[in-house]
Amino acid sequence: MKPKRTILCVDDNEQSLSIRKVMLETRGYRVLAYNDARQALERFQQGGVDLVLTDLIMPGIDGSKLIEGVKGLSPETPAILLSGRVKIYERETGADVFLAKGMDAPADLLERIRLLLVRKRGPKRGHTRVHASTMQPQAPPQHHVASA
Repeated sequence: MKPKRTILCVDDNEQSLSIRKVMLETRGYRVLAYNDARQALERFQQGGVDLVLTDLIMPGIDGSKLIEGVKGLSPETPAILLSGRVKIYERETGADVFLAKGMDAPADLLERIRLLLVRKRGPKRGHTRVHASTMQPQAPPQHHVASA
């Protein structure tokens, strides 16, 4: 059995947080749910988080500042920023993906999460490239340097 990927999920709205937590857990993710960005950042510093999913508008530290803190500690950790106010995203954020609340189906959110986690993990190693026309293994391309 493969290890569960861990998602740090942050939203000051308890109902939204609970719905997202259940949705992600039923898809096999381990979810660390926080309604306070400061506590969430403290938990992130302990390690073991594969992706951050946060609301934008929250009291104290907002989602944009949370992502800034996460990226400062771990630039490769993917982050998704959610907001009910689309125009707010016009300012620069460090999020990998911005989604407007209620605009995308839950399946869209799950697919974005899956793609970001695949990108973080990188391509699968140990596979030999096979040329489609011959179905024969092909060596990686060689780069030659021309001498003058």
